Order: sequence, then C-alpha cells, then structure tokens
Amino acid sequence: MDVVSERRKPQVEEYMTQDVVTVSPDTTVGTVATQIAESEKHSGFPVCERRRVEGFVSARDLLLADDDEPIFKVMTTDLLVAHPEMKVTDAARVILRSGIQKLPVVDDAGNLVGIISNADVIRSQIERATPEKVGKLTRTLEQIHGVDLEEDRRTVALAELTPTQGRVYADELEGRRYELERGLAEPLVVIDNDGTLLLADGHHRVLAADQLGIDEMDAYVIVIDYEIELGMAETAEKEGLEGIQDIDIVDYARHPLVQTTKRLQSDG
Repeated sequence: MDVVSERRKPQVEEYMTQDVVTVSPDTTVGTVATQIAESEKHSGFPVCERRRVEGFVSARDLLLADDDEPIFKVMTTDLLVAHPEMKVTDAARVILRSGIQKLPVVDDAGNLVGIISNADVIRSQIERATPEKVGKLTRTLEQIHGVDLEEDRRTVALAELTPTQGRVYADELEGRRYELERGLAEPLVVIDNDGTLLLADGHHRVLAADQLGIDEMDAYVIVIDYEIELGMAETAEKEGLEGIQDIDIVDYARHPLVQTTKRLQSDG
C-alpha cells in the first residue's frame, strides 16, 4: 500500500478566495476601467449574471473599446474554469500551462463560488509538508506494520533517493522550479528504510532541483531501523525506479474537472 498516495490531497475549495469581486455583462467599459484603475489587487474581473459565469474581462480587453460600450461585447467568453473539488496540484498545472494568473471556480450549475490564483497555489504547496502531516504518516506506518519509528530532519543527497512515483508533469515541474528559484519550496518527505532512502513526497521538487543543479535538499525523514516491506518500495521495484533519472516527465493532460465557460453554457 502506498501510504502517501492514500492521503487526501488539498482541494481547490480549501485555498480559493470565496469573496470574489465581479461585474455584470451590462456594466460599461468606462465603469470597469475605473474599477481596475482604482484597485491595487485587480487587473480584471469575472463577468457574472446572477452568479453564473459568463466570461472574464481584463484591462487588455478594454484598450480599444468605447467607454459607454457594455462589457459583454468585449469580454472573453471562452475561458478555463475549475471545480471546487479539483486538486490544487491540478489547478496549478492549468494555471502554469495556460499562463493565466487567476482561475474562476464554479459549481456544477456553473455558478461562481470562488477564484484561485497562482499565489494561492504556491501557498498550498508551501503548506503541504508540515511536521504534523509527517507525524500522521509516521503513525499510519506504525499501525500498518506494528513498529516504532523515529522522525528526523536532515539534508539528503538527491543521488541517494529511490523514487516511488514513475512520472511527473512538465508544467507542475515549472512551478516547482519557480518556487526553488525563490527559496519557497518546502522539505521533501523521505522514508529511511534501513539505509534505503525512499522518496515519499516531493518528486516534482526533486526533479526541479536536479534541473537547477541542486544536489541535496532539506527533508523530513521517517527512520526505520530494520528493513520492512513497504508498498511504495514494491511499486518502485515493479516500475524499475532506481534513481531520479528513472522518473518520466510527461506533458499536460486536461483534468476532467477543468471546463470552459462555453462548454458550461452548452450543457446548461
């Protein structure tokens, strides 16, 4: 059993901003331009009719429009939106791959329930690995295998790690590089199984570090004094994963909870 894969990953609804400023389709270009100019945080707004997302308007959309023109004539109508139950890591792929800064979040009826930004994504990733969560993993392993384990915090060499995940996504890898270059990445989670260092969490960060020429990283380490059979070790052996060079980098595939507003409107 791969314990890490069984842990529930953070969802968009846990990190999105729920209090979203919107404009209606009939609002004039001049009014929205003034709102953007007077705002320190907003460079655009979701366009909603009774909370249903109709489009998005940015400062760029307003450049050549007349002040008295309604927003529905200049707004972008074909935009990506996410679902609140989508994993934050998947939302990160969409944001990074698409080059957008904010992703509207809609419910099953197409109603706006929040918005998630690239800053929210980074915050979720930094918060993901904590001593409390590592402690929960340690206790789970102790219960499954009937052993007493210790926790350690140390620097580990990337060349000594055995991955337990056979692939990473290219666009999420870009996000981890971004974090590493700015000193934002959290520690890895490693299981020291009697000298074999199994990478339990942090495969994207490890590959990003390797690309940047970093050869060691900070890690939370769960120490097992004598070797035991772990499901993640069996996975690594079955997939032929001996080192980080064996991890495949795959391109983006659209997540099933990502939709476009045009698709939502056609379904409605």
